[in-house]
Amino acid sequence: MTYIERAITPILKKRVQTSKCALLIGARQVGKSTLLKNIFPEYNRANFDDRLTRLQAKEEPKLFFLNHPCPLFIDEVQKENSILEDIKMKVDESEERGQFILSGSQRLELMKGMSESLAGRVSIAELAGLSLREIKGVKFNRHFVPTEEYLTAREKEMITYNNLWEIIHKGSYPELYDVERDWQEYYSSYVSTYLERDINELIATDSITFTKFLTAVAARTGEILNYANIASEVGVSEPTIKKWISILERTGIVFLLQPYSASALNRAIKSPKIYFRDTGLACYLTRWLTADALKCSAVAGNMFETFIVSEILKSYMNEGKDYKFSIFYYRGKDRSSSNENEIDLIIEEDGVLYPVEIKMSGNPKAIMGSANQVLDKIVDKSRGMGVILCLVDKKTYLRENLVALPIEYI
Repeated sequence: MTYIERAITPILKKRVQTSKCALLIGARQVGKSTLLKNIFPEYNRANFDDRLTRLQAKEEPKLFFLNHPCPLFIDEVQKENSILEDIKMKVDESEERGQFILSGSQRLELMKGMSESLAGRVSIAELAGLSLREIKGVKFNRHFVPTEEYLTAREKEMITYNNLWEIIHKGSYPELYDVERDWQEYYSSYVSTYLERDINELIATDSITFTKFLTAVAARTGEILNYANIASEVGVSEPTIKKWISILERTGIVFLLQPYSASALNRAIKSPKIYFRDTGLACYLTRWLTADALKCSAVAGNMFETFIVSEILKSYMNEGKDYKFSIFYYRGKDRSSSNENEIDLIIEEDGVLYPVEIKMSGNPKAIMGSANQVLDKIVDKSRGMGVILCLVDKKTYLRENLVALPIEYI
């Protein structure tokens, strides 16, 4: 088996060295356990997927720690949150760093437990599936922001991505790049494992209905989230859909892209857009069984956008950056006309707003960035370089403040 070097490795090593406790979160099968076992082989390990291990940790924590001494890596720790109080006592008794490494696939439950028990004692990092950089062996590891300085640095480590649609269709789970695994069989097993292990206790319905819901959401990736529309298709109530979307979000299956909020944009849409974090899983659920069929389909644009958004998020995660307050979208109407303006992504950094359009086109036009000027209304921010991420073969300036970029720049 070939281990693919993960970009987050140096960040994670540093955080373990400088923190009493480190937490790695991410969806099931993105490679959390493999990563931690490879870079911290000296750690003892306990896996809370095992019921007997969980039971001992809950009922006899002292015996649990005798059987699993520090330094200790606890996998799927969210399945027995009560152990966090005992970990807190242990790290408070010592000044030693790196005593515990925790991992888990459920965000909000973990974060709730961390905030209650390990506030100020834990360093949190997030792992996604393989990025294009990792798949292609590119060592460049900075988050995407279209400054001249970033673009110049990125150009020094540029390679061409020839099989883009095969990767979009295949998805980003490491096992698919490690062994010759049947694509349909892998994702069928993934969905079954996800339903049985991760959300069985969180939903009050049968797996068939929830799988129908998963499929309905996958078919809407890249769209503004409409709870009522999904509820009507699945045949359950709108509050139920809201609860299930929350479950998908905290188990790392989807990402909700929030609208940019500013008083000057008071006619903007307030609902988030929803994106699957893995395009391979979205393709499986919506039954696009080959890369060629996907590329020529009516959903190709949405799937391309989903992939690009996911890659940008990974660039933040792999550098240990928080993207939640840095990446937004905009859609709204200008008071001066009835036309609706849309900006696929707004990246905010150091008071500058960078508008990004994502187009499945090899022939970008300046008009594609016509909505960018709406950002000039925001008085306490400035507008940076506008970008069109597309299938163009080289960096092409369309205006002085608008550039078309190949996706290799991400």
